Amino acid sequence: MHLLIAAAGSGRRMGADRNKLLLPLAGRPVLAWTLDAALACPAIRWIGVVGQPQDADAIGALVAAARPDRPVEWILGGETRQESVSRGLEALPAEAEAVLIHDGARCLVEPALLAACVTALERAMHEGAGIVAATPVTDTIKEVEDGTIRATPDRSRLWAAQTPQGFGVAQLRRAHGTASAEGWSVTDDAGLFERLGLPVRVLAAPPSNIKLTTGFDLTIAAAVLAERFSAAAPESPGPALPRL
Repeated sequence: MHLLIAAAGSGRRMGADRNKLLLPLAGRPVLAWTLDAALACPAIRWIGVVGQPQDADAIGALVAAARPDRPVEWILGGETRQESVSRGLEALPAEAEAVLIHDGARCLVEPALLAACVTALERAMHEGAGIVAATPVTDTIKEVEDGTIRATPDRSRLWAAQTPQGFGVAQLRRAHGTASAEGWSVTDDAGLFERLGLPVRVLAAPPSNIKLTTGFDLTIAAAVLAERFSAAAPESPGPALPRL
């Protein structure tokens, strides 16, 4: 499976003057955690990191420090996420038939979720469908216009779309081509499939698969990583008892 990581994030809403994926999280750049998860998933055979030119050196150093055991390539992105993914698709190796798209800002993604997305996509492609990781909405959602509530959608039918999202390469390239020709603007690749009437299957993601957007999200991510470190650490044998 081929993976594109969208890594052109802004730090504006975090009050930072640089790419939020290069901000420190538990002693390492945010993007390092995303890359670690991808490299820990054996089903991922090739990785493309799509970013902006000003971040090329920093991300290149980050990739080198990870000592990847498979190709990890830098891809110059565009002015929008949609354009960046389109450029990433054009940079895929010729043999690529399927691709996962993942937001670098979802740095808590687990290798198991990536593997599950690979399996789900391989099944979905037999029916021309894509897949998207998502979580059921737990809050009551309101449609608001001019500061006034206009409608309350049925929460039981609502899911919060996340990444990874997966598609057949040829299908997604055609979808991006149509979007460019028609002037469509969407916030995720599943939206392109929807506009074309193509099916997209939902795969349940764990609650930890959050996207870092605000400074508070960094605090949450640090707490999740600390919990994972604690769970992975061997139990202390405790103090030795005196010999009788």
